[in-house]
Amino acid sequence: MVIDMNEAQVRTLEQVRQVLAGTQAMQFQATADDEGRYAWIGSVLKRFDYPRLARADRGPVLAYLQRLSGYSRAQITRLVARWSAGKPLVKHYGAPRQPFARRYTPADVALLAEVDRAMGTLSGPATACVLRRQRDVFGDERYERLGSISVGHLYNLRHSAGYRNQRVLLTKTRPTKNTQIGVRKAPAPEGRPGFIRIDSVHQGDLDGVKGLYHINAVDCVTQWQVVASVQTISEAHLLSTIAAMLAQFPFEILGFHADNGSEYVNHKVARLLDKLRIEFTRSRPRRSNDNGLAETKNGAVVRKEFGYEHIQRHHADRFDTYCREYLNPFLNYHRPCLFATEIPDPKKPGRIKRVYRPCDAMTPLDKLASLPDAASFLRPGITLLELHKLARALTDVQAAEELNEARQELFKHTLTRRAG
Repeated sequence: MVIDMNEAQVRTLEQVRQVLAGTQAMQFQATADDEGRYAWIGSVLKRFDYPRLARADRGPVLAYLQRLSGYSRAQITRLVARWSAGKPLVKHYGAPRQPFARRYTPADVALLAEVDRAMGTLSGPATACVLRRQRDVFGDERYERLGSISVGHLYNLRHSAGYRNQRVLLTKTRPTKNTQIGVRKAPAPEGRPGFIRIDSVHQGDLDGVKGLYHINAVDCVTQWQVVASVQTISEAHLLSTIAAMLAQFPFEILGFHADNGSEYVNHKVARLLDKLRIEFTRSRPRRSNDNGLAETKNGAVVRKEFGYEHIQRHHADRFDTYCREYLNPFLNYHRPCLFATEIPDPKKPGRIKRVYRPCDAMTPLDKLASLPDAASFLRPGITLLELHKLARALTDVQAAEELNEARQELFKHTLTRRAG
């Protein structure tokens, strides 16, 4: 804050306008005392008889006060209004606000977490009913307060830090420190099959216990898809699973693209791919579409097939068998996919536009067979004739019905619980 030593010499509105225009020199003395500034503002308003000024003359006076006091325009307006009402310009300090009294104690929050853990985190109304029954029907005095809780406040308690400490266990993705593994670039298949994108899908945590993982690999050109299930994404389970998945593709694998998760970006996976002479690429920073195909299939296939509920890890072998014998054949022989056709963009000359026409929908096998010289991409001992024979063993509807029956049988013997 600055105040002019000779500011009292400014006594006319013309002088005020000159100060605002910068044509009249002023000398200022620094001070940070609010009481001094308040007293000076009152003296200026009194000197110019502010209440009697015309509307056009009040603006320069307010701007003058703002310029020299260092206050905002809103603060000056409030102070002038207070002075005009005959109130003293003094600093007002409000009484400290009293915090709201807490009705539900940390013991109540812990008790709610215990109920949710036992009941599998029911909906708000259902949980409120359980709490009320514990108090009224079963006479448990611990539920004296929770028995009357509203559904809205129940969700507030679930979002509290105390509740999260009781039930939620967060594990952050571990950043990779070695930047020499893999090349950061997008796959460049150039119309050739064999460049796959891979991603992991976690089947939820429950009370700090992790569920199994699904590994989803998709070819860039044909959308040939292989899904597998593992107990964990550690070396003990993942390396052998990746090798088995690569062997399920009917064509030679030329490229392997993953995001930057440490389950793929490590020396053991790199050595495996190097041994198979497969190029290892990984997603670039701020290029979310580098692994977009695999992430799209995560939602459209894996989540639609297995849902979001927690599945215990010891069921991984049964789910992997289901994927290998039922899901993967159905995806590649019977489930049509949409393929883009590139045309010039009429609105943006020089740009290419991708359109998805109904006539371009086909199964991955049909897409593979439509490629020029498709037989040259196949593994030794595999022919298109054999692949088509496998595809025509069942109709698409029959394959879908067989898949649904196998999935029902799979989940009949699998206890799934909603992840917390």
